[in-house]
Order: sequence, then structure tokens, then C-alpha cells
Amino acid sequence: MIPFSVLDLAPIVEGSNPQDALARARRLATHADRLGYNRYWLAEHHNMPGIASAATAVMIAHAGQDTQNIRLGAGGIMLPNHAPIMVAEQFGTLEAIYPGRIDLGLGRAPGGDQLVSQALRRTMVGGEDRFPKEVMELQAFLGPVQPGQRVQAVPGGNTNIPLWILGSSTFGAQLAAYLGLPYAFASHFAPQQMKQAISIYRETFQPSEQLKKPYVMLGYNMIAADSDEEADRLASSLRRTFVNLRRGTPTRLAPPDPSFDAEIQPHERTMLEATLACTAIGSPKTVSEKVEAFLADTGADELILSAHVFDEKARLRSYEIAAEVRESLSTSKAAE
Repeated sequence: MIPFSVLDLAPIVEGSNPQDALARARRLATHADRLGYNRYWLAEHHNMPGIASAATAVMIAHAGQDTQNIRLGAGGIMLPNHAPIMVAEQFGTLEAIYPGRIDLGLGRAPGGDQLVSQALRRTMVGGEDRFPKEVMELQAFLGPVQPGQRVQAVPGGNTNIPLWILGSSTFGAQLAAYLGLPYAFASHFAPQQMKQAISIYRETFQPSEQLKKPYVMLGYNMIAADSDEEADRLASSLRRTFVNLRRGTPTRLAPPDPSFDAEIQPHERTMLEATLACTAIGSPKTVSEKVEAFLADTGADELILSAHVFDEKARLRSYEIAAEVRESLSTSKAAE
């Protein structure tokens, strides 16, 4: 059966603070490690009151402290916000702390609105249009140090940290295929071009030293509980988050409140259906059926799961159920 991984935004919940969000992230990474998840990734976002993972590399170092085997990484670093050598140094340092366990996913969006983009890039030349060139520059800094090389990433050089291209459109698919890198699609919030992007990536993939054949990881929302009713109640926090974001009023992660659903306007319901198309909400049986169908439909090589749940115990339980689902699917597959 394919690997399952964890995508964490280090959510800041209502009534809490960033310190608590960081502690929760660390406990989730440890929990995922014990459950046999393949990766634990954190994502770079800025100017978001409910997300604490802006300093992504620092968060990775903190979250991984009590882990033993799980891979740790960024899903992703928004490369146009950073000089490639600085990213190479940061992740080279992480590689020195957690040898052989670091991934580096790269995106070309700012991780925030236009004002954030201007604040982040005030001393930098170019932006998203320079993304392919900056990916290759970063790759060179992480690769073998050449004789006479005058600018090196220390730490970073000679680490060959695995790079991933992230995307929510066909652009990333084309770049990942051209460079021969694994591809992670943001289907957990932007599934509209998922199948087209996967097809382009697989059909045009060129083997590289890092990767000999295409490898696709898909984002997937997963909120699991012991009953469908309880899972749907927990998912009301996720629905509120997306509605508030589209209304231009992002907030901290709110507690479950099914009564909020009555406030959702028809056009917002349409938005939610489209945005959350790649989502499983329900009991172990319901989640298993939805995940199995999604895998059959997409042929994904790996799933990275996002469980946007207010209550920490319920969130950890959701990942437990997902691990059990993966095991049951693996067992049934082996029996065929």
C-alpha cells in the first residue's frame, strides 16, 4: 500500500497562542512517527492569524526533536521569497541535525497576499517568473561542491537533499517533469487542475539522478472520528476556515460549531464543494471507502494528509484512524 504522510500548518486555535501551536506541532510529529507515517511536512504561510509555520525551517527543527524515523520537510518553502543560498544553508543545517531525513518541497507562490509579497521581496529582483532558474540554483548549492567554487552553502553543499516541486496548476507539473523531480499537488485546497497536472507530469517526465520514474504525492483533507456524525461536527471548523478566508476575514481555527453551516451562503457552498473535493470526513469505514476510491481514481504514489481539527486529542485520533485505514487497505490489497 502507498505511504501516508502528514501536512501540518501549525494551526493557532481560538483561545490559544503561537507557543501552543508550536508545542502541538511537535507532539503531532512525534505521534506520526510512532504511527509509521512516511513524512511530516510544514508549509510556509505569512500574515495568517491562524497559521504559525511562517519560519518553516525553524519549525521543522523544533517539531522533529522527539522523532526517530519519519522524514521531515517543507511542503513547502515559497522559493521566490528567499535567496536560494539561504534556503540551502537552512536545509543543510537541518540535514546536519537529522541526517538522511530531510525533504525540501518548493513552491512559487508568495504564501500570502500581494502586500505580503512586497514585504518579503523588497530587496529581491524578480519573483515567480524566476522560479525555474532559482530551483536549479538551489539544486546546485545542495549538490557536489565543485573545485574552485567560490560561493558555497555551508552547511548544504554535498548534501543532495531531495527536492520536490509543489503546485496547484500545470506549471509545476511541467517543471517537475523537465527536472526529473517528484511532484506534490495541492489537491487538498485547489483540486481543479489535479488530473490534468498529473497527466502532464507523467507523460513528459525526464529521468534524473534524483528520480528515475515519476512520483506523485497528492494533498488530501482527512477528518476521521469514531462516527460519521462526530467527524462532520469536527469538520465544521475546516468549513468555517475556508469560508472566512474567502470572505477576506481569516481567523484562528475555531471550535466545532455545526450551526455555522446555516450561515453559509449558496455561492460559498459551491466554493466549498469545489475546494474540498479531495476530502474524506467520517468514520473509519467511510474514510476507508473514500480514500480507496481516490487512490483508484488518481493512481497516486503517496498521500499527504491534512487534518484541520480544533481539538488536539481529536486531531491525533484522526491520524490514528487514517493509519489504521492504510493498514486495512494494505491487508486487503495483499489478499487479492
